[in-house]
Amino acid sequence: MINRVSSPQAAVSSPLVARDRAAGRPVAAGQDDHGAPPAPPDSGLSVEDLRQIAALQATDRQVRIHELAHMAAGAGLAGGATFIYQVGPDHQRYAVGGEVSIDTSPGNDPAATLAKAQQIRAAALAPADPSPQDQKVAAQAAQMASVARLELAAQDNAERRGETGQASNPRLRAAVAAYQSVADGPGQTGFSAVA
Repeated sequence: MINRVSSPQAAVSSPLVARDRAAGRPVAAGQDDHGAPPAPPDSGLSVEDLRQIAALQATDRQVRIHELAHMAAGAGLAGGATFIYQVGPDHQRYAVGGEVSIDTSPGNDPAATLAKAQQIRAAALAPADPSPQDQKVAAQAAQMASVARLELAAQDNAERRGETGQASNPRLRAAVAAYQSVADGPGQTGFSAVA
């Protein structure tokens, strides 16, 4: 995946701007008067095809950057990215959507669960433009962290009182039960990070 991001199609430098003498408007170097890159003489692509290719290339870059942000922040928890492709007029495939799966199962203890929930939330919100699904996963991770904090508080309270086993406070027992219901939930879910 990283090789594809660094491919010549995805690598873009900022274009030099020239002035179109006739219209007095900025035109990027290497583009025609309509804003599309010039077609090779034998390509057979229209100006509209070239505009569509440029838009697909931009979308492809955004999708790949978005998914790489999820993978980098979720290191150790996130899997690889899968992409949805669209074929352009040049018969090349361009990524127009993507998804990264992440392990959302609780840790072995409340402290591990809290750390994991914080990393899940960071991975979900890592891109500059989190999708609604990304925000949903971040909210679930925040809830997971809250439950783990309650469990840690219950354990701390029990230790201060010198108790063993579950805390005697009914609210703390409820927190323990909530934590265990999250802990017994599904082991791995994914989140779709569509750019």
